[in-house]
Amino acid sequence: MLRFRVITDSEECREAWKRAIPEELITDLWEVRECFQRHFQRPAHFIVAEAAGGIGGLLPLSWIEESLCYGYFPGETWENKTWLEQNRIPICGDGVLEDLLSHCPRPYHLRYLLPIESIAESDQVVDETGYLFFPAHYDYDIENYFQQFSHRSSKKMKRELAAIEDRGVRCRRDDTGDFEHLVRLNMSRFGTSSYFHDRRFLEGFRSLMEFLNDRGWLRMTTLLVGDEPAAVDMGCVYRGAYTLLGGGTHDGYLGVAKLINVHHMRRACEERLDLVDFLCGDFSWKNLFHLTPRPLYLLSNHVVEPRHPDGLEARRPARVE
Repeated sequence: MLRFRVITDSEECREAWKRAIPEELITDLWEVRECFQRHFQRPAHFIVAEAAGGIGGLLPLSWIEESLCYGYFPGETWENKTWLEQNRIPICGDGVLEDLLSHCPRPYHLRYLLPIESIAESDQVVDETGYLFFPAHYDYDIENYFQQFSHRSSKKMKRELAAIEDRGVRCRRDDTGDFEHLVRLNMSRFGTSSYFHDRRFLEGFRSLMEFLNDRGWLRMTTLLVGDEPAAVDMGCVYRGAYTLLGGGTHDGYLGVAKLINVHHMRRACEERLDLVDFLCGDFSWKNLFHLTPRPLYLLSNHVVEPRHPDGLEARRPARVE
């Protein structure tokens, strides 16, 4: 028999999260979530299903005042949409999810969910699609990857990459000072549509960088033309997964976005990593790069009106070629 209760105290929420969420993915870590909670300060509303042997289900929510609904903890938002991916709703047993949701007092809109075991995959609503690169599929050799393209496409891509490399590109790795260049480039390209336009998000992202750097997981990658940063990406490596979290490019250097993406893929091959996660966002370059799609799912009883004319492509400010 399950007993349902709501917890709002931060320490109790942390304890429940740690007990219920396996630390398999970077976004499973409470410390990652806390980086954003520290700056957004959303009221937490964790619905816990308690069983005799422990936690039988957990629905970790945050009240998002701008949207007038609950989102997945910590409710970090960009244009009223939460940002962290691969969110979990751990449950044990049939009917637990429905019971958890029935205890939610107001509308909920839960994005980027991993598949929920108690729901047939065909019945789950796709939110957006993430894109992955698997180095092992190419025997950890980037040249094998290029061979999957047609001869014409491969030749064209290599020609485009060579054109920017011929300008004297060099790579700088893991310099935390390049965070400011990343923000500047992203803001310059996207203005008020940049997720760094929201000071809360900017400082949450900075806190995330500091946490990852302290753990030795940070991957900051900067491509310079001369002494000028042409592209900066921030990512991390956790348990063999290389996740690209955000970046910015200089619009004066055509082809640099492709170059830095290939750089990440080559580095993953060299380090024999399990995968590279380029996150969600239905941008054309991801299909052109023959990345592996992975759907993430949505649970919602809240109607959200689109706030951006570009629809799904408004999800994340992306590098544009």
